Amino acid sequence: QVQLVESGGGLVQPGGSLRLSCAASGFTFSGYVMSWYRQFPGKERELVAFITPTGSSTNYADSAKGRFTISRDNSKNTVYLQMNSLKPEDTAVYYCKVVQWGGVTYWGQGTQVTVSS
Repeated sequence: QVQLVESGGGLVQPGGSLRLSCAASGFTFSGYVMSWYRQFPGKERELVAFITPTGSSTNYADSAKGRFTISRDNSKNTVYLQMNSLKPEDTAVYYCKVVQWGGVTYWGQGTQVTVSS
């Protein structure tokens, strides 16, 4: 019963900020790498950032470096994506992802982020 539920998306002006949340359940959250992906219309999903189980290491796509921050709160089974200095090209559906042992991938339902003036 793995479940990932994203929230926090919406409409924001260029240069603005949003914080996305992904609430996880159905597995031992603290034992897994968590990732954020995004998908532009007509394109494949692309990695935005990931964070290791304890939060000790993170990695970002070049487009996100310096602007986005991934974090997690294992006590709340939640992973976050803080997005600052947003650009119109950040407009996409953002997804939370986890890969379970055995290689089974789980995705959240996605949350729409629109950056426009």
